[in-house]
Amino acid sequence: MATTQRWAYYFGDGRADGTGTQRELLGGKGAGLAEMTRIGLPVPRGFTITTDVCAQYQKRGGKWPTGLEKQVRQMITKMERAGKKKLGASRDPLLVSVRSGAARSMPGMMDTILNLGLNDRSVEGLSVASGNRRFAFDSYRRFIQMYGATAKGISSELFEDALDNLKQTVTASRLASEGDREVADTDVNADEFQQLVATFKTIYQAECGEAFPQDPFQQLKGAIDAVFNSWMSDKAVTYRRVENITGLTGTAVNICQMVFGNMGEDCATGVCFTRDPSTGEGVFYGDMLINAQGEDVVAGIRTPMKLIELKTIMPEVYEQLEAVRVILEVHYQEMQDLEFTVERGQLYMLQCRTGKRSPGAAFKIAVDQATRGLMTSAAARRLVKKRYLPKRYALAATKPVITKDEAIQRITAADVERLFYPVIDPAIAIDVSRRLGSGIGAVPGAACGEVVFSAEDAESCSAEGKSVILVRKETSPEDVGGMHVAVGILTATGGKTSHAAVVARGWGKCCIVGCDALTVDYDAKTMSLNGRKVGEGDMLTLNGSTGEIIEGALPLIRPEAPAEFETLMGWCDKRRTLKVRANADTPPDALKAVELGAEGIGLCRTEHMFFDPSQPERLTAMREMILAGSETARRAALDKLLPFQRDDFEGIFAAMHGLPVTVRLVDPPLHEFLPAHDNVSALEAVVSELNASAEAGSGECVTIDDVLQRIDQLHESNPMLGHRGCRLCITYPEILEMQVRAIIEAAVACQKRGTKVFPEIMIPLSIDPKELAILTDRARCVANAVLKEQGAKVKYLVGTMVETPRAALLGGPMADVAEFFSFGTNDLTQMTMGLSRDDAGRFLPDYVDEDKAAVFSQDPFQSIDVDGVGALMRFAAAGARNVNPKFKLGICGEHGGDPASILFCEQIALDYVSCSPPRIPIARLAAAQAVITSPRIRSRIVKSNSKPRAAVKPKRGRTKTTVASTRKTAGKKKVKRRSKA
Repeated sequence: MATTQRWAYYFGDGRADGTGTQRELLGGKGAGLAEMTRIGLPVPRGFTITTDVCAQYQKRGGKWPTGLEKQVRQMITKMERAGKKKLGASRDPLLVSVRSGAARSMPGMMDTILNLGLNDRSVEGLSVASGNRRFAFDSYRRFIQMYGATAKGISSELFEDALDNLKQTVTASRLASEGDREVADTDVNADEFQQLVATFKTIYQAECGEAFPQDPFQQLKGAIDAVFNSWMSDKAVTYRRVENITGLTGTAVNICQMVFGNMGEDCATGVCFTRDPSTGEGVFYGDMLINAQGEDVVAGIRTPMKLIELKTIMPEVYEQLEAVRVILEVHYQEMQDLEFTVERGQLYMLQCRTGKRSPGAAFKIAVDQATRGLMTSAAARRLVKKRYLPKRYALAATKPVITKDEAIQRITAADVERLFYPVIDPAIAIDVSRRLGSGIGAVPGAACGEVVFSAEDAESCSAEGKSVILVRKETSPEDVGGMHVAVGILTATGGKTSHAAVVARGWGKCCIVGCDALTVDYDAKTMSLNGRKVGEGDMLTLNGSTGEIIEGALPLIRPEAPAEFETLMGWCDKRRTLKVRANADTPPDALKAVELGAEGIGLCRTEHMFFDPSQPERLTAMREMILAGSETARRAALDKLLPFQRDDFEGIFAAMHGLPVTVRLVDPPLHEFLPAHDNVSALEAVVSELNASAEAGSGECVTIDDVLQRIDQLHESNPMLGHRGCRLCITYPEILEMQVRAIIEAAVACQKRGTKVFPEIMIPLSIDPKELAILTDRARCVANAVLKEQGAKVKYLVGTMVETPRAALLGGPMADVAEFFSFGTNDLTQMTMGLSRDDAGRFLPDYVDEDKAAVFSQDPFQSIDVDGVGALMRFAAAGARNVNPKFKLGICGEHGGDPASILFCEQIALDYVSCSPPRIPIARLAAAQAVITSPRIRSRIVKSNSKPRAAVKPKRGRTKTTVASTRKTAGKKKVKRRSKA
């Protein structure tokens, strides 16, 4: 005989069918109720319908699975027998609440119904049993309203309007003798609530076409259905999408015996936290109301009292609640969010869950729980003496409840990130009418400034001391100057890894991208969003954390990191094995990186230096080089750039005193340094700049036609796969020579001033050992010549950025030429997956949406595609380590600041990750967490290459930098190179 599947789990009177470990089955609330019951806390009787039922309900088109109704009736009967009350009885009736409860907290997203079981008969029984007729009819009208709105979709406003009308007419008339004052809900008496019940039932019948149900089980079935239906409501679906909640089958339903906090002055209800959720202080924190139901506290219907006031009003209840606080925090070893009700002096616990907290509080709570107890020994002994607190919990409450490793695991990347971004002052109420629309929050935090629509305007306004928001349809490297000076960036296109997002994240600037409803008119200098127009100079506020765009200026505040942040980061640094470097292009960026704990620079993008708005002659010289008609002219233009590059490198080396700096040679195609073909004003400005330079004695005079002709010559159908990176240096070796000279001259200058320097020269986009050998030999030749000229010795490395699948597959032969690899995972992902990070935002969300295609669990531009891109990285790492077990390996793509990607980097035994400065603390945290959760597998990495390369022998230790050696490449050609430093 087939066994009937269990759909419902009972709890009550110290026993529970379920446990706190069954969150996936019972939901968070159900698991919490079961666990609180099991450890002896006062919990009302009830039962939980599992999340499996919700899944079945959705699959069966809104029908209950076989056996559920029978089990629900059995559970109700069990509750009735235990409590000696009957659901819906005319004498002292059993009433229940029906609440949702998914495995992940979704506050306010799903439905709740209270006081179920009341009807025209049971309300009279409740009146007699409670001795409070007003309470009985107040409870009945609340139930009708909640059931009507939740189960039947009746607008709550109809009920609220009826209540307001009653208060302003009947109640106000009765209170006329008390003078002119606002009538509150608490002023409504029993007769008036009874009259309101009749009005509510009339509304129900008019809206539903049927009378309000009097059968308690019919009410219960309707309420359970309402909770299941709320799982797929728009707000719940949106919340799961925004919070990236995936893999859940549905919500559980919790049916609990009602306990009432609104029966009189010896009753109360409240919400509390075992620690202050805003500051993390170890104080009992919360709000409560006397003679009220829980929804009154949560919904803000009445102004609550501070929890500490309960100590004076009901001292014994407060001490019992204090003991519950200790028991639950010790039991769960986490700060808890609790809901409670006091009915006629008796405390009942209705919910416990891990409490949400501010980023600063997250650090303080984690550190405090790992270093000290929740309360003093004297306070614990007092509760033990009163017999409220068992001795085992009292002892545990005076000691740390978690280890330092567990404290590290408690912190999330979001906690770290939110510490360092300005935010809209939470004390300010934002008028809904000011919300213009929303896009994708690419960089969290907030920004407020005047709207501008071009990089040039951004720079000029910033020079006048104005804060600006740069609004563009999309951004390009040409906009870098304006992006750098803007406080916030808003674009109509792109995703979290688009150009705007990547650059803004590197600078820690608030950025919203992919605002599809945004239209930009550059000529009129206006933007339109959802029918609202904003012009140049108008104030705009961006909330990068939510993606909201708000009209006007709002006050911003910058949260201060608590002392516990440094404490926990110190623990992380001692625990991790991965080094953490920064992607930084300027001396100020480098200094900021060091402040945040960077251990070097993993990516210095030299092309960004050419766009410095304070020194426009940099870009002019670069354009002279691009437009030059001969090598001699190109070298003359590059000679102008040399001192700028050298000065920048000196500043960066000084900031990173004693730490390695990886400098990537110029990477983008040359057309990105010239204006767009149809941007007449920009073209005219370029011609004017170049001719002014020529008249000053350098360069050649040009016309717009000359510039247009060069732009046409440089045009490519697919620039990402075109003439860029190391290919530029093959065609124009003088570019490499200038940059390498600038790097080494800067290193020598710093060294002479007593600054330790460790430059690493990185060749971008290499695809072949021979190609790489040509460039590494040329780089070493220039570097060694400079060292000889200067009579200096500087240790340096020459390596390559692995960002093509071919380079990864040839990891061994490439490592025989290079001295380090840095995985450029942005381009490696694009080339491996055939996706454009700037365009994939149009369709990639469908690929990660579990309700749609669900091809990937994560956006591959945010977390490394371990199966594809990761396999190439693993293969390249194995090849390199076969050549030299100590071969240096790092990552410098955007993935370097992603915790999941950092975990993978730890697993394949990379030496370092590199990320934008604001994400350095996140990387430090994630690297420590990776060690705790997943030990390195370096030995397995080396063995993972199925076939050792016959052409390459595992060899070479490290020798002096300045010694040249000869190695054979896979193509049997001799290649000069400098051995390992």
